[in-house]
Amino acid sequence: MSDDRLIIWFDELQLADIPQVGGKNASLGEMRRELIPKGVSIPDGYAVTAYAYRYLLESAGIIDQIKTVLSDLDTHNIENLKTRGHKVRELIYNAPFPDDLSAAIITAYRKLCEEYGENTDVAVRSSATAEDLPDASFAGQQETYLNITGDEALIEACKRCFASLFTDRAISYRVDKGFDHLSIALSIGVQKMVRSDLAASGVIFSIDTESGFKEAVLITGAYGLGETVVQGTVNPDEFYVFKPTLKQGYRPIVQKKLGTKEIKMIYAERRGGEATETVSVPVEQRRKFCLNDDEILQLARWTTIIEDHYSQQAGYYKPMDIEWGKDGRTGELFILQARPETVQSQKDASVLENYILLEHKNPLVTGTAVGSKIGAGPANIIESVEQIMNFKKGEVLVTDMTDPDWEPVMKIAAAIVTNKGGRTCHAAIVSRELGVPCIVGTENGTTALKGVKEATVSCAEGEIGNVYEGLLKFDVQRVDAKNLERPKTMIMMNVGNPENAFNLAAIPNDGVGLARLEFIINQFISIHPMALIQFDKVTDPAIREKIAALTHGYDNRADFFVDKLAQGVAKIAAAFYPNDVIVRMSDFKSNEYKNLIGGQYFEMDEENPMIGFRGASRYYDERYRDAFALECEAMKKVRNEMGLVNAKLMIPFCRTVEEGKKVVALMAEKGLVRGKNNLEIYMMVEIPSNVILIEEFGKIFDGFSIGSNDLTQLTLGLDRDSFLISHIFDERNQAVMDLIRIAITKANKMGKKIGICGQAPSDYPEFARFLVECGISSISLNSDTVIKTTIDIKETERTLRK
Repeated sequence: MSDDRLIIWFDELQLADIPQVGGKNASLGEMRRELIPKGVSIPDGYAVTAYAYRYLLESAGIIDQIKTVLSDLDTHNIENLKTRGHKVRELIYNAPFPDDLSAAIITAYRKLCEEYGENTDVAVRSSATAEDLPDASFAGQQETYLNITGDEALIEACKRCFASLFTDRAISYRVDKGFDHLSIALSIGVQKMVRSDLAASGVIFSIDTESGFKEAVLITGAYGLGETVVQGTVNPDEFYVFKPTLKQGYRPIVQKKLGTKEIKMIYAERRGGEATETVSVPVEQRRKFCLNDDEILQLARWTTIIEDHYSQQAGYYKPMDIEWGKDGRTGELFILQARPETVQSQKDASVLENYILLEHKNPLVTGTAVGSKIGAGPANIIESVEQIMNFKKGEVLVTDMTDPDWEPVMKIAAAIVTNKGGRTCHAAIVSRELGVPCIVGTENGTTALKGVKEATVSCAEGEIGNVYEGLLKFDVQRVDAKNLERPKTMIMMNVGNPENAFNLAAIPNDGVGLARLEFIINQFISIHPMALIQFDKVTDPAIREKIAALTHGYDNRADFFVDKLAQGVAKIAAAFYPNDVIVRMSDFKSNEYKNLIGGQYFEMDEENPMIGFRGASRYYDERYRDAFALECEAMKKVRNEMGLVNAKLMIPFCRTVEEGKKVVALMAEKGLVRGKNNLEIYMMVEIPSNVILIEEFGKIFDGFSIGSNDLTQLTLGLDRDSFLISHIFDERNQAVMDLIRIAITKANKMGKKIGICGQAPSDYPEFARFLVECGISSISLNSDTVIKTTIDIKETERTLRK
């Protein structure tokens, strides 16, 4: 038989060849032909065709035997599935290879050796002909073999690949998706290995895997060969890159999260044993990112090139799931394969589903949340795949990690909790496809949940997923936003947590009226900025050690503050781009600053911090001026380096016009010049003096945002935190409402934007209607009230027009 029916080189393939070589190989051929000229690096290789697979089965005469074995298949019976799968795999593996098929595979391999060197190392990957369909991802259903060298080992790996078309998970998956077992064939990809065992590798999605946000590239990576990331045996590093400004030439790495990366897969020194082995990663290496910024951006650029190409080919937006590797010998990056993303791309984005936990406890376990749902049921700790027959429908699956063999029970689980894995591991990918809430990378889930009878798994509280004891109450809100009319009044959001930003951006909105720095500083930095600038003043050894641990890898500790703050703001600005995101500079009070690590060395006790050393008064004061410079540096990075010029800045608690002038001048001195690069600087209206002198403040600032909480306290002369007088606190007090009306009227006369970002419009519909009647420019709301308030305000506007 001619070799060209059995072997086709990647450079001869294109997407139309899926029936001959499967989705994976067709995609590799498409990329080598079309994208290498655009600068994307892809290793060479060839496909053993689907025809070769069928030729093997026919020449061995085993097709009828396979049919007989599968005749009484019951994928819901785990024992039945295991027995049938094993029998079919044995039939295929033991089928004698036709001589001409072996010769064709070996001849092609030797040609590859001429290109890369004698006994070159290859990856032998399965590529099914039904793979990578829009509504079904067959990825991971069959086997992959790494570091294969020599003729004999290659033929052995090909035999195992062909047999793996009938792994238990592949059989179960085909039944679920309605595919006939014998209508699908298996092709094999033989591809030159990238020596990522000496460097790093991982997985990329061109869409956010949790929210479906289309404008971000998610890169995950760990040391060694990529199987550890794909299988979920490590908690990898994560990087988010914003596509629109990346394409404009900026460097928008909007999030970097360090994974634990405890182990790595490397080449084994093989003496008749396995080709790869797993070893520990030294602690010092774990504490470093596996990629530098230039490498992150390079992978992100290639991702956009790949996504744009496949979308153009399809005629519609087509997000991609990509594997990458870095060669440790040369330092070069490579794309190893690419397939369509099959979960978020299939969702109806117009239907918004919001899970809300109605009860709260201290979590027993935390990890990385996958999706945004909540699930609950009896907790069942399953130690190994051999025990999965003990798992019942509706239970919470708790285990170390999953691989494709676990899929028969994953689809009947109420929720899934694993010790290991990141956002792109097997458990995460499959649970998204199944719509099952999942928490990965808990590290201790199987031990912490031992003895717990029932558990609630919540992925509805941001990027951190929580597991609670018991069956907690929760609610599910579903809204069809397709036909939601937009009011004239801009409806914006209050956003503090960057981890929620991509999800929140899906709610119909006009941007962010208040992005708070305090949450980012508290959660992601934790250290008082002056303790980073004047580290020598921190004398407590335990505190010094804590700061050193958090800032590990930074020669200049202050850069840690700038980077973390910039990334937090950038993720929010990216989520809502190109709409305005109004970022309020820090507004901690002295007692809150004191609670930060090292804060006691730089803060004095105040009798009433609410009206003490806070807001604008801090920024130009010698005691905080250098720390404010770090905030300015972070905002410069967001706007100038990442290109997120939709980030507008806002000054809180500005007591006097003179104080406003000092702060604006100081910002200009630090490179944030009002009007330059479209920079707008707003001011909070939260002190009666702000209302009385609003025309004077208007000469300094571009717009205003009313902070109704503080304005109410200072108008009524009370501290709402005092239980003795908190009952008097009410934003609807006539004096407060009169001040708000005056502020809106005067701002409108000046042609200045004025919004509100206090709690009142979220809590009181009548207060929101009052603001519309006054002619406010925008109302910034808590996310859970946006839809209902939007509808209410639209109706108010209709009434006012009558």
